[in-house]
Amino acid sequence: MHCWVPRIIKSSKPSLLLLHGFGANAMWQYGQHLHIFTSRFNVYVPDLLFFGESYTSRPERTESFQAQCVMRLMEAHGVHRMNLVGISYGGFVGYSMAAQFQEKIEKVVLCCAGVCLEEKDMDNGLFAVPNLDEAASILLPQTAEKLRELMRFSFVKPAIGIPSFFLTDFIDVMCTDYVKEKRELIQAILHGRNLSVLPKITQPTLIIWGEKDQIFPVELGHRLKRHVGESSQLVIVKNAGHAVNLEKAKEFAKHLKSFLIDSAASPSPSPGSLTDFIHDKNEG
Repeated sequence: MHCWVPRIIKSSKPSLLLLHGFGANAMWQYGQHLHIFTSRFNVYVPDLLFFGESYTSRPERTESFQAQCVMRLMEAHGVHRMNLVGISYGGFVGYSMAAQFQEKIEKVVLCCAGVCLEEKDMDNGLFAVPNLDEAASILLPQTAEKLRELMRFSFVKPAIGIPSFFLTDFIDVMCTDYVKEKRELIQAILHGRNLSVLPKITQPTLIIWGEKDQIFPVELGHRLKRHVGESSQLVIVKNAGHAVNLEKAKEFAKHLKSFLIDSAASPSPSPGSLTDFIHDKNEG
């Protein structure tokens, strides 16, 4: 697994794990938020399996397996307690980590993560797409038109007028690796999923959702809040879609800061930056 890790680890700082959703790699989704956290936390940003530079020859595709691999990665770096943020698919992995390793995960942030969906939701028309194959074709765009469709699903106000050649070049560089394996990850999310067997997590949990999310409708945010219960709080961001971390970046950052930093009431150290990071490839 490939991971961005702190250049200098300070034992006085808590650790923060940032888990990305479907997309090119981890930094594509978190890059503009890192300066908020590097002064307060030892920040770790892994590429999940089959994203960026991370891969496996193992056949498992569940978020449970991803969670176990991420925990092994963190343990390899000597991190045994951490807070985590998971966006979309990263929220599925983060929820699984919080359930499997309760004593190691302190606070949890889940952003537009449809953890509480059920297999029957597709047939019942909860989603804007009719079936899993269509969902995969949008989440894993291989043509300029499919990438435009993903943008329309992800943003309330998607960018318009982007030339097809630019979108095609973006796909060639960012979206063509491990397509088969990523499709299997999507299938594993939905297959046999039933809320009645989803474990409850007990950590303090912040749930953030775009009011107009078309990929995981906001009903799933309310469902997650009910499932986790009193240890959770739900924030609905108005006029935001699935990519709330990008579309409403300042508001997203404000809620993260309030939950992860302000509530800890720690002193204010000097600002951090991207130069605080180095690349690391952990094999195991």
